[in-house]
Amino acid sequence: MSYIISLISSLIEEFKRVMIEGDRYEFLIDGLKNTFTITFGALAIGIVIGIVIAAIRTSFDKNRESMKLRGGIGYYVLAVLNAISKFYITVVRGIPVVVQLMICYFVIFASSDSGVPVAIFAFGVNSGAYVAEIFRAGIMSIDHGQFEAGRSLGFNYFQTMRFIVIPQMFKAVLPTLCNEFIALLKETSVAGYVGVIDLTKAGNTIAGRTFSYFIPLLTVAVVYLVLVVILTNLVGRLERRLRKSDR
Repeated sequence: MSYIISLISSLIEEFKRVMIEGDRYEFLIDGLKNTFTITFGALAIGIVIGIVIAAIRTSFDKNRESMKLRGGIGYYVLAVLNAISKFYITVVRGIPVVVQLMICYFVIFASSDSGVPVAIFAFGVNSGAYVAEIFRAGIMSIDHGQFEAGRSLGFNYFQTMRFIVIPQMFKAVLPTLCNEFIALLKETSVAGYVGVIDLTKAGNTIAGRTFSYFIPLLTVAVVYLVLVVILTNLVGRLERRLRKSDR
């Protein structure tokens, strides 16, 4: 028992030396702010891209035969957009996110003097490919009668998608979208590769200055764990509330 007390006491003293002295904990606070900024910004971009890509792909899948029979340029335009969307999803999902991040920072935006906007863009483009598939699955799960109901109200296909299908789709995929947010939060830990002081990079910076890696990295791990546990709990509550509303 005395050994455990002594161990805890030494860990507290080491924590004070590494994190409290010199106000080095402020690195973690600033890093956490950047982590949240990148995560929320990237998710917003991913949702916009996801909606557009999912709408294109589902529109082509659902209307391919009828548009082909009618002919006209609309079919070929949608076919080209669908091919581009599939290519985008294949490429983005097939390349590691850290490689995409480095390409954006060192090649596409080489003249940029700030890594945070570049990281938001890179993670947003990456997230868009996954969100698009989430939305596409949600749209495809909507009963076809909803499309017919929109037509009976005088809506065209895109109005039906906007006012009837997409609102229902959001409700169906919201828990999955929240899980994508959790995954994205953890993926941003590689932002330090392009000089962004995120939560992980902040912990590594403290470790480099104090020559003590255990406490800073353990603190970073605990912060990530607490965030994920809280978000997972919120997602679970959201799922239960959505199930109750469906009854």
